[in-house]
Amino acid sequence: MEFFNNHKTLFLTAFLLFLVLTIFVCIQPAIKNQNNNAPLPNAIALSDDAVKGKAIFIKEGCVACHTQQVRNVDMDKVWGSRPSIAADYAANLRTDIWRNTATLMGTERTGPDLTNIGLRQPSQAWHLTHLFNPRIVVKESIMPSYKWLFNAKELVLKTDVIVNVPEEYLAGETGKVIATDDALYLVAYLQSLQQTKLPDGTPEPDFLYKKPLTTNSNQNPSNPNLDGAALYVTHCQACHQADGEGLKGAFPPLKGSKIVLDNNPELMVDIIMNGYAGRVKEGYAVMAAVGTNNNLTANQVAAIMNHEKTSWGNNSLKVTPTQVQKLMDFVKIKSKPQ
Repeated sequence: MEFFNNHKTLFLTAFLLFLVLTIFVCIQPAIKNQNNNAPLPNAIALSDDAVKGKAIFIKEGCVACHTQQVRNVDMDKVWGSRPSIAADYAANLRTDIWRNTATLMGTERTGPDLTNIGLRQPSQAWHLTHLFNPRIVVKESIMPSYKWLFNAKELVLKTDVIVNVPEEYLAGETGKVIATDDALYLVAYLQSLQQTKLPDGTPEPDFLYKKPLTTNSNQNPSNPNLDGAALYVTHCQACHQADGEGLKGAFPPLKGSKIVLDNNPELMVDIIMNGYAGRVKEGYAVMAAVGTNNNLTANQVAAIMNHEKTSWGNNSLKVTPTQVQKLMDFVKIKSKPQ
């Protein structure tokens, strides 16, 4: 009983027991997991600009509304091609000795998940426009505007990156809208967020709780009567706008487009599946490979094309899923390096 009556011995023993348990239950397993965990073989490290952009992402509190974790549930399939795994975060280190803001996985999705945003939306022009005022590209967006990341200048230097902003969003400001270094760093970080492919032969984790196919044409990719308008809203409207007019100097119009109106749909399918950089000299952004990045089926691509070919005054021959599938196979072979 002397042991329990001596408070020094009692507290010292409790402290030592706690220390031993901490080492064996917490610290040792954590070190072992850290040593066993490594980035995927083809993972790309953040560039210097992207590292600075990550700091801006933290500073502006973006993690409060955006996650960077694709959960292994079917509803998260829109954010990445597979559920996130530990190796996706293995290269993330502490910001410094005082701050552990390595993964930025987040806990809430007021806005979309950003795990794969660099692949879903690789355009620098789109991201800059979106940061200046999200309502320019997504009318219903509740994201705040980050105008302090931009300057208005009358005299533009060759090195300045101009952001094409419609006049109604300038609020009386004159001159050209120029992206600051902080804006460019932040966009560089967002563009770097791309899911790394697993090594060949490695099975991908399954998405759980898969939804059964319903008779809803928007949810069933095998249905030849898909709603092209809804698919356009999901995959195309953020750049080309609801009226098909695009954004001047940023994203070309589809209304009256020669490519859309061409009765030979090969080039249009090629652009949707492989992206397009043919109008960069005109000031338009590089288009992402929307079809490939989102694993669109021939039925879905055909539905989108037919919507674009028959909307906003366009009047062109519609395409069939069979016709599109043949062209998808052809442009896939054509795009492979020889």
